[in-house]
Amino acid sequence: DVQLQASGGGLVQAGGSLRLSCAASGFTFDDYCIGWFRQAPGKEREGVSCISMRAGSTYYADSAKGRFTISSDNAKNTVYLQMNSLKPEDTAVYYCAADYGACNGLSGMDYWGKGTLVTVSS
Repeated sequence: DVQLQASGGGLVQAGGSLRLSCAASGFTFDDYCIGWFRQAPGKEREGVSCISMRAGSTYYADSAKGRFTISSDNAKNTVYLQMNSLKPEDTAVYYCAADYGACNGLSGMDYWGKGTLVTVSS
């Protein structure tokens, strides 16, 4: 079974940093696109970033550009999201997701993990 487990969330002050991890299992990691999404209270889910595992190419939503970095450790089947210069508006539950093949922006994810809560205080 495909499993995705996000971790690393927590409470941080504005301007601080967090690194989220997405541990994947049950599929051939290199064949997939892994993405990060978030959902703030009362808002729709939005895409943050994704990485095509085979090519290593990345994509960032405008909200993440310049502050967040997605990376992977293929040996550990894990994708990371380094978040710097966090703002209160980054507060959300962050989810990782997977889709077979190369990333197509932040759309069409087939598999979803449980989220991890990030709270940024002002």
